[in-house]
Amino acid sequence: MDIVFIEDLRVDTVIGIYDWERRVRQTLSLDVEMAFDNTVPAADDDIEKTLNYKDIAKRLSAYVGESSFGLVETLAERCAAIIREEFGVSWVRLKLSKPGAVRGAHAVGVRIERGERPA
Repeated sequence: MDIVFIEDLRVDTVIGIYDWERRVRQTLSLDVEMAFDNTVPAADDDIEKTLNYKDIAKRLSAYVGESSFGLVETLAERCAAIIREEFGVSWVRLKLSKPGAVRGAHAVGVRIERGERPA
């Protein structure tokens, strides 16, 4: 299985359940791994046959930036669904972090996997 990844995509958004969190924008960090057969684009050196990580990053940045969820769990699920449904990805692992949200920790958040992991 080949993996196309996006690491530490930072997006400012409204996220959280507390009143103060609903009034400010916080920076989230996304790490995304996606299953994709890279032999096809590599054979022709053709960008049109790739899983375009720039397009995915732009789509996620726009979606996350405009969202206003209470839970990182909800946002992570929606991002995974966008990747799978809009970009035809069969398997995705997504880590969504809130840097600095807990004193003493670099970041907190969730890591999810969706879809059937290819062999």
